[in-house]
Amino acid sequence: MKAAAPPASLDGVLNVCKPVGMTSHDVVDAVRRLAHTRRVGHAGTLDPGASGVLVLALEHATRIAEFLANADKEYRVEITFGRSTDSGDAYGRTVHETPSVLLTAQQVTAVLPRFAGEIQQIPPMASAVHVGGRRLYELSRQGAEVQVPPRTVHIYALELREFIPASPPRAMLHVACSKGTYIRRLCSDVGDAVGCGAYASFMVRMRVGRYEVASSATLEELQALAEQDRLREAVLPMDDALTEFPAVDLLPPQRQAAIHGQPIPLFRVAHWQRLVGAQVVRLRDAGRLIALAKVEEGLLKPFKVLRD
Repeated sequence: MKAAAPPASLDGVLNVCKPVGMTSHDVVDAVRRLAHTRRVGHAGTLDPGASGVLVLALEHATRIAEFLANADKEYRVEITFGRSTDSGDAYGRTVHETPSVLLTAQQVTAVLPRFAGEIQQIPPMASAVHVGGRRLYELSRQGAEVQVPPRTVHIYALELREFIPASPPRAMLHVACSKGTYIRRLCSDVGDAVGCGAYASFMVRMRVGRYEVASSATLEELQALAEQDRLREAVLPMDDALTEFPAVDLLPPQRQAAIHGQPIPLFRVAHWQRLVGAQVVRLRDAGRLIALAKVEEGLLKPFKVLRD
């Protein structure tokens, strides 16, 4: 991609619409070129065959990527019945196939409650989960047999939005879930529950936390902005990404202490009583996020400084 001259400070978050066929790291590399910076990271990958929201953190915002990655997510996924693959999607090796599938929407709807709420899920072999210090996809390529421990995930909503009684039958599901949920595995498990196997044939990530696909920017749109030195217009404030944490605006002396990582007496900030018991507090300078702090021993102790 052609890149324009580097813009002013790009501290913040990009809500990118990842296209099908690109890896998440491909998108990160493209944005690095457009933004003229190596300081670009993602807040959770998206499979190459999937599209939708990919949240990127730029410059100082890379220090809050872990908080962005913890956000709940929503997906729209097409599930195709009658075939199971080792990866749980259309790109994997077929491990089971049912030649003729007779299936109804009612049968699919009947099994969905089994996967709602808190469930135990075994990650697919084609995943980046570590087992014994190695990623599962590396072990899978070597043909290694490994026991993958299940993980606890939360499915907040699982709804059948459309059923297509074709050959093979397909269904469109809406999924709202916690961090760490593998939609490919969910589709495989639903297929096993109805007795014919299934895989995720297409997937769109609709939302990550507050970032929705409707307001995401394509790489082409970001390219056009960069060529006009307007890329900053697409970058969203760090402070908006962390609204679940209480915020306090600091006085000038307190600001200097915060950017140097020095503790601030809690009772010296405005309305300090509401901060008692908070796990994380946003420290701001005239509305701009400059640090994150923990409340300990009557002090605001900065643990992530977001300004130089």
